[in-house]
Amino acid sequence: MSDLSSPRDRDLSIGIDVGGTNTDAVVLDGSGGVLASTKQATTEDVTGGIRASIAAVLAQVGEDRSRVSRVMLGTTHATNAIVRGRGLGRVAMLRLGAPAATEYPPLLGWPAGLSATILAGSAMLGGGNMIDGTPISPLDRDGILRFLDSLDSFDAVAVAGIFSPSFPEQELEVAALIRAHLGADARVFLSQDIGPTGLLERENATVLNAALFGVASAVTDALVAVVEEEGLDALPFFAQNDGTLMSLEYAARYPVLTIGSGPANSIRGAAYLSGVENAIVVDVGGTTSDLGVLVNGFPRESTLPREIGGVRTNFRMPDILSLGIGGGTVVDVATGAVGPDSVGYRIDPEALVFGGTTPTLTDAATLAGASIAGRALPAQRPATREALTAALATAHARLEEAVERLSLGRTDLPLVVVGGGGFLVPDGLPGASEVIRPAHGGVANAVGAAISLAGGRAEQMSDVADREEAIAAASQVAIDKAIQAGADPLRVSVVDVVETPVAYSAHPAIHVSVKAAGPLARIGATAFARH
Repeated sequence: MSDLSSPRDRDLSIGIDVGGTNTDAVVLDGSGGVLASTKQATTEDVTGGIRASIAAVLAQVGEDRSRVSRVMLGTTHATNAIVRGRGLGRVAMLRLGAPAATEYPPLLGWPAGLSATILAGSAMLGGGNMIDGTPISPLDRDGILRFLDSLDSFDAVAVAGIFSPSFPEQELEVAALIRAHLGADARVFLSQDIGPTGLLERENATVLNAALFGVASAVTDALVAVVEEEGLDALPFFAQNDGTLMSLEYAARYPVLTIGSGPANSIRGAAYLSGVENAIVVDVGGTTSDLGVLVNGFPRESTLPREIGGVRTNFRMPDILSLGIGGGTVVDVATGAVGPDSVGYRIDPEALVFGGTTPTLTDAATLAGASIAGRALPAQRPATREALTAALATAHARLEEAVERLSLGRTDLPLVVVGGGGFLVPDGLPGASEVIRPAHGGVANAVGAAISLAGGRAEQMSDVADREEAIAAASQVAIDKAIQAGADPLRVSVVDVVETPVAYSAHPAIHVSVKAAGPLARIGATAFARH
């Protein structure tokens, strides 16, 4: 075990971001400088790309590898599991709120195949609260136990009560009841920990989270295994979808919070590398271009429900506009179509510039004069050259339209270009005050993971008269969650408070949402252990 008394001895962090085409990694020193970076092809099992990227950056820093104290990972593994319907657990769903909330059953509107894969059974039972905390009906404890005993098998239980983010006591009582009945190790997931007030979307997110438990365990175990293989005495962290980090244990329990972490990492990394706090950011990868808005150094969050794999949820996600424009986007010479197909991580060897036979936007950019790994485009038929030229113009037009949509009419916002396919963005894109291409922008997503703070969020309903008390209560819960996620208790603080008037309530009421964040706690004298 190394002596950790000197911060200088343990001041390196590794940031990793797993994308659809590449797995990027960087090493940052204590002052935030980029010491090493790499792009490795993403592998189907995810682990291979992580292993290759960590090995590559460690080789670049040489003997300084002993200074690495943290490894931060952003991954699309949870999203892929939902979209593909693979590796998901069976969930027993309990909704508390009958008879008020029985019109729409759980998992309403889900894709039929995904619902059949996940749902082991559902029940709508007495419980829940009114907006002022008044119980809707008595909690049906016996009904809960009868429901669980009626099921053949399940892997986890999800519990969602009406207005439970503001009044959490009932869900907590149900969790204790279930564990007393099934055993202390029963996997019980509460909606108050997952999303804000809206019942159906919060319920959906809670079920997804419960179903992802096994997937999350596999990814966290894989990261731990790679870190151990490399002999690193380092703490691992996962990136959340709001641009902050969470500890390994927190990520294993709340894997749904990793969805959207890739775009959030890119936006945070773009802010850090460019030094700009307010801007539009475009991250051009091999498959898509993801555009978002940077507000005071953090991603602007969407105020609308988000769909994940066809499932409507309402937990906080970056406001991202994704285009099927990337370095690997396929150009159909016969029809002139640009995408949405992409060669993805097989751009080398499939693209023309790499000796392949598939025309892509990378080939179009090369034809227009971009330097791609020192490659030149082989001679092509006139029809192919014309199609590539037209395809690049189409890509530029789509990017221009996206920037205009996100700018909301503002013309003073710069456009920060990051990602390996940044060469597809022209320097004089209309709608942006200027185009900024920061150094190391190709691995901005990994930089964003490495620099992120640990964060937590809390929601609270309150009468307008009790506004200050509600903000104080939600702030304390958010701070506690940030500390649980790995933040230094002495340096965590509230970074955002959103107050929204509540319509149709008997008394004037507000909904309070509080976000807290802080630097990661300093490494102690012990390394992590496999959980």
